[in-house]
Amino acid sequence: MTTSHLGRLKRFAAAALIAVAVTGTGAAPGLGVDAAQAFGGHRFDACTDPGVLAYIQRRFVWTDQHVLKRGLAIDAIYRAHENRRRPTAELRPIGRIYCHATAHMNDGRKRQMWYLIEAGMGYAGIGDNVEFCIDGLDPWKVHGAWCRSVR
Repeated sequence: MTTSHLGRLKRFAAAALIAVAVTGTGAAPGLGVDAAQAFGGHRFDACTDPGVLAYIQRRFVWTDQHVLKRGLAIDAIYRAHENRRRPTAELRPIGRIYCHATAHMNDGRKRQMWYLIEAGMGYAGIGDNVEFCIDGLDPWKVHGAWCRSVR
């Protein structure tokens, strides 16, 4: 790729990101696709979304391998359901869906799992973010005692 092509590509990407940030619609003019998908973000509408559950499983494995180092993984997630929903409002600019499920671990144990989906809180504000906490596997209380912040 020549220097002029690379410069044009950088300018186009910057313009698309600015358009998304300014319009707030999630659609980048000229791209013809949802900006969240174009830039690697995700849109999750429900606690039972297969993308949410797969994301949690992948992220847990990474966290266990690099931080906890217990050799644990989530084999399956069952009984996923919504606890409550806090839609976007004037005083609450970030919409959240609070969820609960049972995680079946590779050590044979069943653990309670709480997670939340935050609208528009993905990388650089594009797409949604998922935060999760599994009962007994948050040794530093990142999500508070008893996973309180994601309940």
